[in-house]
Amino acid sequence: MGQKKDLTGSEKSKIVRYLAEGCSSLKIAKLLKRDHRTIKRFIQNSQQGRKKRVEKPRRKITAHELRKVKRAAAKMPLATSLAIFQSCNITGVPKSTRCAILRDMAKVRKAERRPPLNKTHKLKRQDWAKKYLKTDFSKVLWTDEMRVSLDGPDGWARGWIGKGQRAPVPLRRQQGGGGVLVWAGIIKDELVGPFRVEDGVKLNSQSYCQFLEDTFFKQWYRKKSASFKKNMIFMQDNAPSHASKYSTAWLARKGIKEEKLMTWPPCSPDLNPIENLWSIIKCEIYKEGKQYTSLNSVWEAVVAAACNVDGEQIKTLTESMDGRLLSVLAKKGGYIGR
Repeated sequence: MGQKKDLTGSEKSKIVRYLAEGCSSLKIAKLLKRDHRTIKRFIQNSQQGRKKRVEKPRRKITAHELRKVKRAAAKMPLATSLAIFQSCNITGVPKSTRCAILRDMAKVRKAERRPPLNKTHKLKRQDWAKKYLKTDFSKVLWTDEMRVSLDGPDGWARGWIGKGQRAPVPLRRQQGGGGVLVWAGIIKDELVGPFRVEDGVKLNSQSYCQFLEDTFFKQWYRKKSASFKKNMIFMQDNAPSHASKYSTAWLARKGIKEEKLMTWPPCSPDLNPIENLWSIIKCEIYKEGKQYTSLNSVWEAVVAAACNVDGEQIKTLTESMDGRLLSVLAKKGGYIGR
């Protein structure tokens, strides 16, 4: 019985099982018909455990260079470690050392997707919150548009992959393969729409007003009672097509003017509860990394997802407004969590 150098994976598994059953190394060697020294060597190596990682000494930089790196990191948000060190004229430092030094003074972050708030924005957000603090938000119609693409947002297709399986490669077409612009509104526990903007139409003041006439006013608003129309407050953000003089005058002719048209603070998507509705719909239509092959198919998915949103979910969103206003005041006009 000659001595062999390597044990197979199957033999190693059998050795572990035999040890658990109380077999000696000599008995295991006879069962496997392998040299006793080979079995003993495997048992000894497995009992020693993994060797501890030896930390290699960092390439040291001077205190003056360290201060320069710290200042550069503050001035260059989201820059790479190489760019930061090059701006300080520090060369010859490997990437691992650069990252180790930066970890002591900075963190890796993604760019913020929401617009920054300056002092004027924060003051206007506070003024808006004070103005509407006593408003009955069950009478406010919250509106907005959302664009959905065929490919879906980046970074959404995450999930568990079975061992031995390969992750699917998502399609990545130019501009997401095209998309559909959707308009909707929510009031109390009711969803208005969604309505689809005609493909290829760019929403300027004229096309926006015509769109509202053909969808919102003809299909929903005209069916409401006079008392409802008298008390309803219409909310829209400050998109150019919404806030233009043309659109404001057109809405005024429809009876939506003065206190019936809500003023809106700049850079405030976090205050509009319909943004949460868009998140619910997008999570549904893009779940499991789903993608679409036509604009009609993605629109049908939006309609189906909107139908699955019940009145209680919408009511939860619209009733959150009192808390949002208080949060804005507490944060002195800063962003609130949605």
